[in-house]
Amino acid sequence: MAEFRNYTLNFGPQHPAAHGVLRLVLEMEGEVVRRADPHVGLLHRATEKLAESKPFNQSIPYMDRLDYVSMMCNEHAYVMAIERLLGLEVPIRAQYIRVMFDEITRILNHLMNVGTHALDVGAMAVMLYMFREREELMDVYEAVSGARMHAAYYRVGGVYRDLPNRMPQYQPSKYRSEADLKRLNEARQGSLLDFIEDFFDRFPKLIDEYETLLTDNRIWKQRLVGVGVVSPERALQMGMSGPMLRGSGIEWDLRKKQPYEVYDRLDFDIPVGVNGDCYDRYLVRINEMRQSTRIIKQCVQWLRENPGPVMADNHKVTPPSREQMKDDMESLIHHFKLFTEGYSVPPGEVYAAIEHPKGEFGIYLVSDGANKPYRVKIRASGFAHLSAMDEMARGHMLADVVAIIGTQDIVFGEIDR
Repeated sequence: MAEFRNYTLNFGPQHPAAHGVLRLVLEMEGEVVRRADPHVGLLHRATEKLAESKPFNQSIPYMDRLDYVSMMCNEHAYVMAIERLLGLEVPIRAQYIRVMFDEITRILNHLMNVGTHALDVGAMAVMLYMFREREELMDVYEAVSGARMHAAYYRVGGVYRDLPNRMPQYQPSKYRSEADLKRLNEARQGSLLDFIEDFFDRFPKLIDEYETLLTDNRIWKQRLVGVGVVSPERALQMGMSGPMLRGSGIEWDLRKKQPYEVYDRLDFDIPVGVNGDCYDRYLVRINEMRQSTRIIKQCVQWLRENPGPVMADNHKVTPPSREQMKDDMESLIHHFKLFTEGYSVPPGEVYAAIEHPKGEFGIYLVSDGANKPYRVKIRASGFAHLSAMDEMARGHMLADVVAIIGTQDIVFGEIDR
């Protein structure tokens, strides 16, 4: 009979599945995990405290840096909280643009998650396929905000600007043949909406490619089926949300149950799992990408047919246009004061939550009537999921810990805020 040794193992932070900053202390019996203790704090940046020392508008870019894979979704919850305190009505076109970018962000997040999860578990090709599509969606971010990641595109009262009428194109380069250049620019001849429409006409077939590589792949199933099982009751008790909760069979999605913006006008379904294991959560994410494609197509059609303002007409909160600012002294002063001092928000407290790609992302905001928040508390979905790590990993093998971290879709920016 072989002798088992009990020992404590430091998992991370250098391990690729530990996302750079997770230190997981594992108590092992042979190769079986008896206890998993996640140590957080290696990335702590005091985002909430920083937000309390700055005017409301100046904290929007901090939100991008929380979950740095789902940038615009973080901004959305924050600006929604301020809008509710102000009682501000957002123009309908801005609401459709926000919903469209929320769903583009959801797809960006799931591509990153499924691709890196497969890489962690040992499948390399899938990640390369998925990053090919992420690149095009990052171009959409860049076209609309000027930044590939930290967009700061959502503003209190709407969005920074309307969708551009021209999609930026690849330029000639000594590293690119003319044929390559022509192929890359083929879908970029029209507006941003044309580019998005072209991409999402092609995207369902690309999802089929990912499924061909993974869904019935026997090694993928051996590594995921029956691993990290969470029962529906425990998922609720541990405060799970998003794909982690829906993978356990609970049909809870804030876009349907507590609709915000224009989600109640759109037609889509909520994918749910049956077994609550890593494999079901993977299937939920794949199907969410299909549903997001449906939502985006509806948004593109509506945005084509309905031009209009993308910023509220309340100039106590929203800046004057560039033209006004450059022609009129009053507008220049107004612009300067708005971006330095900001605006005062009526006293009160509010909680605004959105259906973030990882789960329920909420902002609890308290205002004392000043131009900066009295208190900001961020409800990060990943924090609850990471706290379930011990329960999910207990009794599994060391190699399964990697699969469980991958299925939790953890990004430390929001956990270690």
